[in-house]
Amino acid sequence: MSLEQPRQPDAGVTPEGDLDYDELADLLGERVLDREEHINAEGFVVRPDEVEDTLSTLKQEAGFDHLSCVTAQDYQDRYESIYHLKKYDDPTQELSVVVPTTRDDPTSESAAGVFDTADWQEREAFDLVGVDYEGHPDPRRILLPETWQGHPLSQDYNQDKPQIVPLREHANPTEERTNVPQESDTMFINIGPHHPATHGVLHIKTTLDGEQVADIDPDVGYLHRCEEQMCQQSTYRHQIMPYPDRWDYISAGILNEWAYARAAEDMADLAVPEYAQVIRTMSAEMCRIAAHLLAVGTFALDIYGDFTAIFMYAIRDREVIQNLLEDLTGQRLMFNYLRLGGVAWDLPEPREEYFESVRDFLDEWPSRLEEYHNLLTSNELFQMRVVDTGILPPEEAKSYGATGPVARGSGVDYDLRRDDPYGYYDQLDWDVVTDEGCDNFARASVRLQEMEESARIIEQCVDLLEDWPEDERDIQSNVPRTLKPEPDTEIYRAVEGAKGELGIYMRSDGTDKPARFKIRSPCFCNLQTLPVMAEGEYIPDMIAALGSLDIVLGEVDR
Repeated sequence: MSLEQPRQPDAGVTPEGDLDYDELADLLGERVLDREEHINAEGFVVRPDEVEDTLSTLKQEAGFDHLSCVTAQDYQDRYESIYHLKKYDDPTQELSVVVPTTRDDPTSESAAGVFDTADWQEREAFDLVGVDYEGHPDPRRILLPETWQGHPLSQDYNQDKPQIVPLREHANPTEERTNVPQESDTMFINIGPHHPATHGVLHIKTTLDGEQVADIDPDVGYLHRCEEQMCQQSTYRHQIMPYPDRWDYISAGILNEWAYARAAEDMADLAVPEYAQVIRTMSAEMCRIAAHLLAVGTFALDIYGDFTAIFMYAIRDREVIQNLLEDLTGQRLMFNYLRLGGVAWDLPEPREEYFESVRDFLDEWPSRLEEYHNLLTSNELFQMRVVDTGILPPEEAKSYGATGPVARGSGVDYDLRRDDPYGYYDQLDWDVVTDEGCDNFARASVRLQEMEESARIIEQCVDLLEDWPEDERDIQSNVPRTLKPEPDTEIYRAVEGAKGELGIYMRSDGTDKPARFKIRSPCFCNLQTLPVMAEGEYIPDMIAALGSLDIVLGEVDR
């Protein structure tokens, strides 16, 4: 008999495990001013001065421990923030907290005191839309320079206004730091933004106390390309789909495309043929393997400069996957293969040759993975550098909204392919990989094991596709030439990308272009955990922690 106390059921959940929005509204009481219907979940409208109290109640008493995304938007008569809440135990249980503010005073209470991930997400909302968050611990811009005038996603933004960025005098960067020991020999150093160890144009402002990291401040935004704004100016049906390939451009394009496709298909109530779902699933897992291979290869390069063996082995195997994806999509990087309602075209002919090429890769894959374990996870030098460094406790991972291998490496059993099924994943036999280590080693180990599971999924998809009746190979459903969802239709949908939960929020205004398009980047959220993992570590351990996050700055900045 277990001595553990049985877990109390969350408030607002029926005996069948479904959400009872009426009971949740009763839980919040008079704080709920109104209720909205969104496609994925109901939205509770609350006052801007009751955000922290509302979210704290929903987290502590109703179990909503995952602040997946914070979306800010600008209407004709108001500004609005939306907090998209989920549960790590069951992400199908969703709730939105909608916080309207006046146009004259777009000020709302910060949620950073309840969820750590709200720190960066609210900074982005302020930077791009212009909502001020009262009580925020660090109310600075995050993507644009501090001297930038205006907010690019607000309706009154004047894009023709010239921006003047003056050269400011250098000040002591540690004088306003409150968490730096006052009686210590501190030193400030810049790491990046142009350095191979930062995996792109990332600037890390680092304060050292002796040889240990006392404080770090990741400085992002060098690669911001206004992806959300470009999607808001593009049509649902034809023009948006090429953009997702450019967010996480490390071979994860089809995973990115699927995030948009899932949101748009649910918004417009579009079906996807079963045959096309199998092709999507197979190609997505090919992308996952390609992305993880580069993650593992560059991680080894970060740890002990192993360019000749592990890195080149990873590139070699990644090229095989790239060839398979090129045969399927016609592209090696920017695939643009998915279409709303299906895929662009069928498998390459002759099909037997393509299946043979895939099976050749799958046959060799177990021995390839054994090589990586021999060279990497069994390597004493590697173990000395990554075991018990970069510790990210599971509760910290959840508070920062970490997902993907970063969360699963901290023992958080969360994978949208299983927990919020889409595609053909729920029809296949595979396992979610987790590791209780919470360190840099665990995150690398999870990626290696996930590639094994991806190969299992691909093999089952090939078996299905080989036997699929020729007269039932429908690659697309009947999709209207122009999509115009009903005005004020709102949706948030996500898929399990290579780096974690990649989500899309969209709101329609009745035209063929979204009124608001928000990208929930797993890299952006995961990168917030770096100060937790780096504090008290040495610089090489901080570099290892950064490499273990497997970020892509194109997706961080968007």
